[in-house]
Amino acid sequence: MLSRLSDDLNADAATIRGVVERLTPAQRHGFRPLPTPLPLVPSIAQTFDGLHLDGRDRELLLALAVCLDDVLDPLLEFDGRSAAEIAAASVGDHLLMHAGRARFADTRLAIWVRATTCAAGTAMVHGRLSAVFRRRGDRVSADWHRARASLVGDPATAPELTLIARQLTEAGYPDRALLLAREASEHAVGDARDEARLVAGASAVGAGFAAEAAAWLGTLYPHGSERCRLAGLGALLVAQTLMQGAVPEVDPTAVRPGTADDADWRHWTRAAALAAILCAERGDRQGMRTWLDALRDGATRIDAERELRDPVVALSWLLAGDREVDGVTGPGPVSGGMLRTLRAAVEGDIDLALRLVATDDSTFSGGPDPFVPGYELSPVVRAYRAVVEALLLMWRGDIGIARDRLIQAALRLPIALPFAGLGVVLARRLDLAVLGELGPFARSLTIALPAGVKIDLLVDRGIHSFLAGSFDDAAATIRLWSDLGSPQAAMAVPGLDELVLIGADGPAPVASIEPPELTRARHLQVRIATAGDGRWRTESEEIREAARTLSSPFARARVEAMLGTRDAIRDDHSSARIHLQYAERLFELSGATAWARAIRRRLDRLDAREGSIVPALDPLSACRSAWSLRLTARELDVAMRAVRGAANREIGAALSVSVRTVEVHLGRVFTKLDVRSRVELTVLAHRTDQHL
Repeated sequence: MLSRLSDDLNADAATIRGVVERLTPAQRHGFRPLPTPLPLVPSIAQTFDGLHLDGRDRELLLALAVCLDDVLDPLLEFDGRSAAEIAAASVGDHLLMHAGRARFADTRLAIWVRATTCAAGTAMVHGRLSAVFRRRGDRVSADWHRARASLVGDPATAPELTLIARQLTEAGYPDRALLLAREASEHAVGDARDEARLVAGASAVGAGFAAEAAAWLGTLYPHGSERCRLAGLGALLVAQTLMQGAVPEVDPTAVRPGTADDADWRHWTRAAALAAILCAERGDRQGMRTWLDALRDGATRIDAERELRDPVVALSWLLAGDREVDGVTGPGPVSGGMLRTLRAAVEGDIDLALRLVATDDSTFSGGPDPFVPGYELSPVVRAYRAVVEALLLMWRGDIGIARDRLIQAALRLPIALPFAGLGVVLARRLDLAVLGELGPFARSLTIALPAGVKIDLLVDRGIHSFLAGSFDDAAATIRLWSDLGSPQAAMAVPGLDELVLIGADGPAPVASIEPPELTRARHLQVRIATAGDGRWRTESEEIREAARTLSSPFARARVEAMLGTRDAIRDDHSSARIHLQYAERLFELSGATAWARAIRRRLDRLDAREGSIVPALDPLSACRSAWSLRLTARELDVAMRAVRGAANREIGAALSVSVRTVEVHLGRVFTKLDVRSRVELTVLAHRTDQHL
């Protein structure tokens, strides 16, 4: 939205702020399109307050402002002057003409001209433009301007405008399609109005305007024709899901076709397929199964088992976490391209997955897709592609590149919508990895999420605290996240495994979609976090060798950082320095500069404090936070009192328990922390506090 406003308002900050204040919340968040034309705000009025135009020049500027494109020749025919004559006239100062194209030197002038011209004058210009385009054989523009020239309803224009809008949607221009379909609906009557509303809703879905789509398609229920209701069912389910965060609780059998018409059954079957995928993205397996049953029923009726049922079933189960899906694939960008790409990544070939994304004639190209016919080139499908590409780059360890690609995509695509907000999760984690905090793009995308869409924010806060050196807050945040059930995205996005694994009895839950290398890296982190001294002496070299096989610089850096921290806590400073230096360089290589800075601070502390124990302002607070993830509350109390030198009898009196109970708690603490005495426990406490 801000990118579009910047283009339309000459990147003038004051004007942008003024226009944003006039927008509705849905428009500001990208759920509805921007108004056409944009409102005339005081800063625009003041800019052109002294501008005086003669009638001919005003009509030329107005014609340029209301045309669907910027082709110069129709404007020259409309005005009657040559390009050279216009350039030499005073109006030429306000135009940029080059290579057969014309545009405003200051885009805000288009808003001013439209706002300061009366309705009759605007209608007259539209009428003249309609005649120009009719002579030139441009049916789209001719019908558009004819409809806009009509001060009363003109039902004859509606069918043609609706047809053109449908074609524009399929060609990947849903914004313009929505403009035409809206105009058609204002003129249409009867079934033609239902058709225009259907196309308006479908184009709004393709553009990512979820609230706009739900509003248009909702008008078809319950009084629209059954054919239009069934044709719009899939798009309506998508729009409502994007706004509500969950697939609407609809019984598929309640909306089944009441006829034997093959087209009606095909629409219903596609709606079932869309609902199944949406459920899978959100982890709703029960809903997914219900809609997959409907899909199987419909696919059998329309003989679409191979082209529609099989690839959608495979993609649904893959998104739901079943890695042993059939090797089937379909055509087009979603049932073919996305399925092949994710399958390649899950099987461990991320480079192949990225090549599939980048190859124009496969994967996410605009080939026909039985699953999303008419949407192959839409911004929403392209947003799915952009999010998948950023995720693959992150999995490969190219953190900086992934962030740059996602930011560029966010300027033109609704990346907050795919995979239940995964694009926003990625934007936040990538910002934290590179900046150490949330940047403007991540914050804007977070605000733009529909109210019904929930993403995990606790892990982000934990990462921010961890990278800033506030281990206490990071540990407390991750404990709260664990208490809330460890919510995570359907696809693995690196979080704060360093702390999650400290308190885990086993490996942390694996997300639905994750390449094998990330799983191996997590298992190595588990072994580092949980191995006692006895096991460590026999396993450490094997773990170090396994870490060297990780190809992702980001994944390996985090393993190296854990190895370095463990060695530092165990007082092996030479080995700790080697691993931490590896981690710093690997983080820099991946573009994760905030992580590299955090490791540099650890190295500086190691150099400054080598061989000594320096008490912190809040003694042992970091140690308490770290141990709280592995010990019970009572065990932690006993351990911290023991570290501070209290005798067993003193601990028992303070906690109102027997000396024997204190001894039992201490025995469990020794086992969990792999120490053999109070002395070892005290040394471990101070070293843990020093190096975290």
